[in-house]
Amino acid sequence: MSLPALNRATLSRIEPGQRPTVDPAELRPRIVHFGLGAFHRAHQAVYTENAAARSGEPWGITAVAPRSAGTVRALRDQDCLYSLTEHRPGGSVCRVVGAVVGALTMGPDAGAVDALLTDPDVTVVTLTVTEKGYHRSPSTGGLDLSAAPVAADLAAGPGGPLSTVVGRLAAGLAARTRAGAPPVSVVSCDNMAGNGGVLGRVVRDFVRASPWPDRDEVLDRMAGTVAFPATVVDRIVPAAGAAGLTTASAALGVHDALAVAGEPYRQWVLEDTFAAPRPPWERDGALLVPDVTPYQLTKLRLLNGSHSALAHLGLAAGCVTIADTMATEWGESTVRALCAEVAATLPAGGPDPGAYAHDLVVRFRNPAMHHLLRQIGSDSSLKIAERWLPALRELRGRGAGTPALELALAAWAHGTRPDTATALTDPAADALAACWSAPARPAETVRALLSAVGAPDLAGDDALTTAVAGRLPALRAGRVEI
Repeated sequence: MSLPALNRATLSRIEPGQRPTVDPAELRPRIVHFGLGAFHRAHQAVYTENAAARSGEPWGITAVAPRSAGTVRALRDQDCLYSLTEHRPGGSVCRVVGAVVGALTMGPDAGAVDALLTDPDVTVVTLTVTEKGYHRSPSTGGLDLSAAPVAADLAAGPGGPLSTVVGRLAAGLAARTRAGAPPVSVVSCDNMAGNGGVLGRVVRDFVRASPWPDRDEVLDRMAGTVAFPATVVDRIVPAAGAAGLTTASAALGVHDALAVAGEPYRQWVLEDTFAAPRPPWERDGALLVPDVTPYQLTKLRLLNGSHSALAHLGLAAGCVTIADTMATEWGESTVRALCAEVAATLPAGGPDPGAYAHDLVVRFRNPAMHHLLRQIGSDSSLKIAERWLPALRELRGRGAGTPALELALAAWAHGTRPDTATALTDPAADALAACWSAPARPAETVRALLSAVGAPDLAGDDALTTAVAGRLPALRAGRVEI
């Protein structure tokens, strides 16, 4: 017998403790979120629902999917309800989240998206579009005006179709300033150092390069009415799979086609520079601080850096999940060695690196989590530029040893080989594969790979490229040697 679908009509079938903490019917769309993936639904949406419940303020989210029309349809079919299962070592806990009150697809629903971006009731816009969604130039850090999607958006003209989130957001903010709507805060929740500044720059770059006759006036108005706070987000959220959907549906007694899962741990640190009203996320444990940099670099370089290292090393060794890597003789050693090595590059004022590394070992070992290495290892040409390379530059500039980062780089380099069985999706996949096409000494291949990801300075470090190349034979044999 099939289960009834999750929606508002079937909420009464679910145990009271598993229902949303606030009545979804009482919420209004006051936040627009770009990116309808599992992470947002397991992180910001949870903080927002709990903040609404504890404050009595009607903070609802309209989620905008840049491309995933199927997810939007499925979410609408469920009245925008979905479940979150927390996988705890002692057992799992499942409940329904009701913070999302609307779902749109960015292209087909462009008119509705623009109307929300100019709505005075909307005072917060958030984004989880991954690093590649910002279309940054590797040489300047600003908007890559030569990127085909960006160039197409700039050529579209007023009212034309826009395919990038940056273009859609820039157009919406421009319309908001023209309409004289109240200030708004635009909050990046993606894993990039200085993500607020990055987002503000690419949006302004788009406006500056646009054909709009009033672009200078728009930029002037935005300077006083749009804030781009920096943030740090943290929760391990594996990609959803059929087993997770079955588990959630069984726990709820209704069928949830959009169930997500995550670890118990979550963190949100936000720069307290908002320009407009926002949910009181601090009532659910979020931290509002003057400067997120110490937290941001700790998370990027220790957690994300270790995650990427384990992903590439694990794939070389035949592992499938993070928990698999932690069951090896080298998993814990890798995390602790990389964290200890990189700790010297972290500013004061953040978490204690030693305690943070210990917590990472515990989190990564969680036997209930099945975080796939292929998911973590995707788009690595963008990820390692944030997670490894800045620390590597700093340490080598001081003359410090970098054996853990060299091992991680070697595992990444090994995985870029065009003949590898564990080839990963990456926007630079063709350029990286080409580095292996001509016969060359291994160190020369490493040099070419580093140049391909925008690190010619590191490519010119002969001691580094030789050390990385020296690690390749063991990895090719499936051995990880710390």
